Amino acid sequence: MRPAPLQGVKVLEAATLFAGPLAATFLGDFGADVTKIEHPAKPDAARGHGTSKNGVGLWFKTLGRNKRLATLDLSQGREVFLDLVRANDVLVENFRPGTLERWGLGPDVLLEANPRLVIARVTAFGQVGPWSRRPGFGSLAEAMSGFAAVTGEPDGPPTLPPFGLADGITALATAYAVLVALRERDRSGAGQVIDMAIIEPILMMLGGGITAYQQTGYVQPRLGNRSSNNAPRNVYRTGDGRWVAVSTSSQSIAERVVTLVGRPDLVAEPWFGTGRERAEHADELDEAVGSWIGERSLDEVMLAFEKAEAAVGPVHDIRGIVTDPQYAALNTIVEVDDPELGGPVQMQNVLFRLSESPGSIRWAGRPHGADTDDVLAEIGVTPDQLAALRERGVI
Repeated sequence: MRPAPLQGVKVLEAATLFAGPLAATFLGDFGADVTKIEHPAKPDAARGHGTSKNGVGLWFKTLGRNKRLATLDLSQGREVFLDLVRANDVLVENFRPGTLERWGLGPDVLLEANPRLVIARVTAFGQVGPWSRRPGFGSLAEAMSGFAAVTGEPDGPPTLPPFGLADGITALATAYAVLVALRERDRSGAGQVIDMAIIEPILMMLGGGITAYQQTGYVQPRLGNRSSNNAPRNVYRTGDGRWVAVSTSSQSIAERVVTLVGRPDLVAEPWFGTGRERAEHADELDEAVGSWIGERSLDEVMLAFEKAEAAVGPVHDIRGIVTDPQYAALNTIVEVDDPELGGPVQMQNVLFRLSESPGSIRWAGRPHGADTDDVLAEIGVTPDQLAALRERGVI
């Protein structure tokens, strides 16, 4: 096997919660040397999110994987931070606009210290505009982007996801932007600043709504689990109380589904020829598909759809995910040994498989400040200086 694709790329993460840290996780999964900086007295709040065991936050085991963990108060340790910047290729930060500048660590200063530095600035609303300095999180992006407005039942309220959807999409976009900027640096020799606003990437994922509105005035309503682009498309309850999702994005699949459920006559209807027109007859199609599925067990439904080459999937909770044979075949869930928890920890594997230079999870998220001494020793901080910095509360 070749070296990991990002081996040799050094990433400094000065970010909290989810979008910025997760972007650094994606880079670390494929070999980047990621050093996460946390405040010495106020660790990343992500450590306290979600379920914990024996006082150890379990979500952080995934979010902090493949990272060395060091502490530094940037407001007091400016020179130490600049030395770290000089030793790294990428900085991922998510301070509110103006904060780094107030500490004398704005992009101009950072790029003077390291002209090859790629700076990814991840904020709720971006670096410019009337909202740029407001506090914000992914939930606001899910609201402002239109996601919440189209999510939920028709007669219900707009619905936010119960997890960091906008943060996750932004993390992917940030990792992509970093790789683009590094590629440009290969050509020009110069670093640059990435302005990543969490309100933007999720908007791109929502499809052609802006164009449709500009061209026709169409505003997509809430449709529950239905789609305005095809039908049948919904979740249906099986006879044994389980749920399956059915999608018919292609015409051939739609024809196979209605034939399977005993309604081949629907294929001949003049409205059946396009997904948009089928969506206008969703009540009739849902009745046909739902009644057929409701008379059969989950296993019977899955087998029949497989034989018919029609698209269906079980609605899993975590228990279904960790026992699903397809995820098992893909090695989607892996175990990572973790000394802090005293045994193996299960988590999602890296995002994709490369045949010649795969990514890997080398260790799970570590305790707060676990690598501070080693990280700072690499930039020339002596043991006596470490002691002095600790005495002052800088690390």
